[in-house]
Amino acid sequence: MKIVHAASEMFPYVKTGGLADVCGSLFKSLAGVGHEVSFFLPGYRKIIESKEFESAKLKVVLQVELGEQFLRGEVWALTLGRRQTLYIIRRDEFFDRTNLYGTRERDYDDNDRRFIYFSKAVVQAMRLLEIKADILHCHDWQTGLLPLFLRMAEQETGKSLALKTFFSIHNLAFQGLYPRSSFKFTNLPKEFNGIDGLEFYEQISMIKGGIFFADKIMTVSPNYAREILTPEFGCGLEGALKVREEDLVGIANGIDTEVWNPQKDPYLINHYNASDLSGKQDCQETLLKKVGLAKGEGPVYGVVARLTQQKGIDLLLKQMSFFVKNDCRLVLLGKGDPNYEKALKRFAKSYPEHIAVCIVLDEEMSHLVEAGSDFFIMPSIFEPCGLNQMYSQRYGTLPLVSGVGGLKDTVIDIVSDPENGTGFVFEANNDGLAAGLEASLELYGNEKDFVHAIKRAMKRDFSWKRVTTEYESLYLDSI
Repeated sequence: MKIVHAASEMFPYVKTGGLADVCGSLFKSLAGVGHEVSFFLPGYRKIIESKEFESAKLKVVLQVELGEQFLRGEVWALTLGRRQTLYIIRRDEFFDRTNLYGTRERDYDDNDRRFIYFSKAVVQAMRLLEIKADILHCHDWQTGLLPLFLRMAEQETGKSLALKTFFSIHNLAFQGLYPRSSFKFTNLPKEFNGIDGLEFYEQISMIKGGIFFADKIMTVSPNYAREILTPEFGCGLEGALKVREEDLVGIANGIDTEVWNPQKDPYLINHYNASDLSGKQDCQETLLKKVGLAKGEGPVYGVVARLTQQKGIDLLLKQMSFFVKNDCRLVLLGKGDPNYEKALKRFAKSYPEHIAVCIVLDEEMSHLVEAGSDFFIMPSIFEPCGLNQMYSQRYGTLPLVSGVGGLKDTVIDIVSDPENGTGFVFEANNDGLAAGLEASLELYGNEKDFVHAIKRAMKRDFSWKRVTTEYESLYLDSI
């Protein structure tokens, strides 16, 4: 098949979260099994200044209609490997910036114009480059309007650009909501600015465009696909999703098992596998030394997360006494809400022998936390899929997770299924996390059962090969 993907980020070029990891892995994996795959990204400063961009070739020049203006743009192409092409939409006014979406304090004021422009540019580029795709697959609100723009362009030109369109919701909480006045930048007929179109409580919702106008809607886990049909997790869009329920499919993400591999991870001081765990102890010693902690009687717990309410940081803050009382070690890596950062740093200052907090997002350090911890904590309030719980199992670090979204799909609870369990699944509340911590402490005290659980976790298959087969089937069935 000829498959086109479009998203606002992709690893290893630009990344703020799991969206980039998923897009990068799916892109590479689909090409690896024989499909011709193209990927469209905005021309962010980080990409344009990268060494890779030196070999990019200018393919076409665009004139994109945005409200009352026609704005120039460029499409640059990078051949990444056999059957893999990365197309970069360049307009420096919109994308030559330090950050992708805004500063830590606020989003960029023109994000509506930036990503409406990007989506229109992708459609125009596909037309000018004559990319006749079988599948156009768009990701999250930044490309929510792309399926609609594509169909409108097909009507105007009489030429097919893609047989079917897919739209993936990686996190429904981020919806691309803008003032209703932003609708003028779409240049769509006014009937699309109603309840059956983009209108959402006197605003426009870019994610709603994807929900209503793509042929198939994807989410990143089966459980999350069920959750978002309910008021609790639907973020106000459960009604719109109910209308498209027959076209809604959840496939749990995989992980890049080349990047996340304890047997050859370049970030680790020593390597290990399920048959020989000795290297994991070396990694733990390195981790503790790096953050200034000494090993205690209890286990080492790791956290790598954006410090937001969604990630359950409030729940974690209420359990800090657990680590002190049981002589455990907590190593936390992340950044986000300044209030959470301050609160966590206060605990680290009060209990310097038990708690280490690193307010940074660092790829090397995140690998070390995964390898050097005994348990990994993810007390998310909601979690479309999550990746760290899969990284953790691959690294023999048993995850403690809330029973929500993809966490529930990918972790087998040891308490309810001790023969097959690979982690701890608890209710997303204070009592739930407290019970999960106590259960993990009990397992740690039984070395035989603890090691068996580690080995079971490390043998699970979270590869993209499995996931890609499911995507292939869906694509083929749709065309």
